Amino acid sequence: MSQLSNLFLSIGKPVKDEYGRAMGRIISFATTPSGKFDAAFIELSDGRFTRQPIEALTFSGTDITFISKIKSKAAVFCDQIPFIWRKDQALRDLSDKKKILPELYQELHSNFSTVLSQLKKDAEILMDETAMEISRCNDDLRALSYGVLHLELEHEIGKISEENYKSAFTILQENVKRTAAEKSDLELSKSKLSSMLLGDSGINVHKVSFPEQKTRVFIEPVAETPELPEPPVVVYVKEVGKAGI
Repeated sequence: MSQLSNLFLSIGKPVKDEYGRAMGRIISFATTPSGKFDAAFIELSDGRFTRQPIEALTFSGTDITFISKIKSKAAVFCDQIPFIWRKDQALRDLSDKKKILPELYQELHSNFSTVLSQLKKDAEILMDETAMEISRCNDDLRALSYGVLHLELEHEIGKISEENYKSAFTILQENVKRTAAEKSDLELSKSKLSSMLLGDSGINVHKVSFPEQKTRVFIEPVAETPELPEPPVVVYVKEVGKAGI
């Protein structure tokens, strides 16, 4: 009952994603007949509502964080696929040692193969989704590069006050850092899934840690979006306190 009371105290509290971006706020929860939390109802920042499984949220004091579905699913595949593969290998070893009947081996091996095949198909679909999200991050980073560039140009010719320049620069910098962190996480998830599907020692791949994000970020336009003007623009994002012109 204490868990139930504590979570319902989260109603009205803001929800952010893993990178600190505001998503919306908790409106209500769905529970099973036994009282177990099943889902959370979230009012998004644009006024729409969404129902998310409770496993997609973490609660730490007043902080409520929405976990990326891609990262969550990738972690599940990185656990389940090697686990089923190891069980199938152990089953084969038992069969080779004549410790189980051939018909039992065939039955269990067929079950494991079916499950493994479906998991791999789902992992391939997730890889495609991850690639699309990485492309979106690249587009966002390119747009942010141009945003920083034009901010610097307008400030340089005196069209933007120092106060407004610093405020806008801080917002752009935070978005650059968040998007770069998201892209890095997505690329790591895609790499782990790829290793898994290629059969590269996928058993321990899920233990790879995510690289720490630096406070200074170099933004380069992505080659796959040629419709934006050339030549390419490279923008160095620096701390606001040091952003002198």
